[in-house]
Amino acid sequence: MARLLLRSALLVSAVALVPAMTSAIGATEAETFREMDQFMSVFDRVRSEYVDKVDDKTLIKGAIDGMLASLDPHSSYLDSRDYQNLRTQTDGAYGGLGLTVSMEDGAVKIITPTEDTPAFKAGLKAGDYITHLDGKLIYGGTLDEAVDQMRGKPGTTVKLTIVRPGRDKPFDVTLTREIITLKPVKWEVKDRVGVININTFNKQTGEAVRAALVSIDKAVGGQPLGYVVDLRSNPGGLLDQAIEVSDAFLDRGEIVSQRGREKSDIERWYARPGDFAHGLPVVVLIDAGSASAAEIVAGALQDHRRGLVMGERSFGKGSVQTLLPLTEESALRLTTARYFTPSGRSVQEGGIQPDIKVPQLSDPDFKDRPRLREADLRRHLINEAKVDDSVLEDDTKADPRFIQTATQLEKAGVEDFQLDYAVKAIARLGKPAVVTAAAGGAKGGKR
Repeated sequence: MARLLLRSALLVSAVALVPAMTSAIGATEAETFREMDQFMSVFDRVRSEYVDKVDDKTLIKGAIDGMLASLDPHSSYLDSRDYQNLRTQTDGAYGGLGLTVSMEDGAVKIITPTEDTPAFKAGLKAGDYITHLDGKLIYGGTLDEAVDQMRGKPGTTVKLTIVRPGRDKPFDVTLTREIITLKPVKWEVKDRVGVININTFNKQTGEAVRAALVSIDKAVGGQPLGYVVDLRSNPGGLLDQAIEVSDAFLDRGEIVSQRGREKSDIERWYARPGDFAHGLPVVVLIDAGSASAAEIVAGALQDHRRGLVMGERSFGKGSVQTLLPLTEESALRLTTARYFTPSGRSVQEGGIQPDIKVPQLSDPDFKDRPRLREADLRRHLINEAKVDDSVLEDDTKADPRFIQTATQLEKAGVEDFQLDYAVKAIARLGKPAVVTAAAGGAKGGKR
């Protein structure tokens, strides 16, 4: 009886999802029914003959996870725990080590460490693999199991064994768990240049960027020479916050467009009048960890010639995920559209190419450490333009500007070469004559 009821429910769902419009679609319905019947046969066999008893809820969740995993890396089913974690992260606080991780061939791979968290301070890098937790091998387990083991009571410690491509041997890092309160934006002034470090795009990011711009003006007693917008290792976040951040630097024009399955399914967002940055020079810093919302900002400022993009090619996540609540405690995170920059570029796979490629020379491993990007993920969406960036990345000629070693830079007092280079670039761009002309023609930051 339970099987019949479950099958009936699944078939009703299948009918609801398949519009009966033509005889061809009618044939598709029949095929769907046969596939659903095969699924139920497998379900019955597993629950009755598997070596250990497995509850139905576990089997059904596994089936849902498998269905979504066959689509793309960013579509997933969120149970009550996952759903709560996602809402907590977008609200700006969560518990953990400050790592964004994924599962690759049974191994836990670091996508990016969040700035000012235990993982970031310990020097963990995007592309590192976590093989052991407290000496216990985690290979072959689920991502949820690994995340659960890394979480715990604030103040307690956990030892991670790291395999870093480019290094001969694994190494151990002991981290102290703490409550991770995401400060989406930090700012400082370096040599009359305002530096705005955006770590994530949560609900507070847009407002925090505008506040940072105002605070920088007050700190320098007028207007700075310009601004550095640091989007490195920013995994993205909320689309509306990416639009707000872009809008803070733009006076007009399209910021981003979103295109769904149908040709007519297009949405566009535009900047409102008023440039909070007074038209002053802007440098945008990106790297392989800059993804999604961070790429929207970089692409918008680059296309409008509003910002000079420096650093390394970004991650290349050009898809939009919509959160579709199923119950009060579960939801579906589904890829529903691709986004495009104002000039019509899709950053999917290819990412944002910097106007000036600046390596992070202060990182001693930067040459050997591989960069994890969207194109490296299994089942990633294909860029419809079929852009091949391998030739662009294959640069064998040494740039005379970038020949210093990490040791030489450390002796010179340079801890972050890319940021130092960007600040000096603003200082050259923002000479007094340039600043006066730019400020005189700007409309200001009021709206």
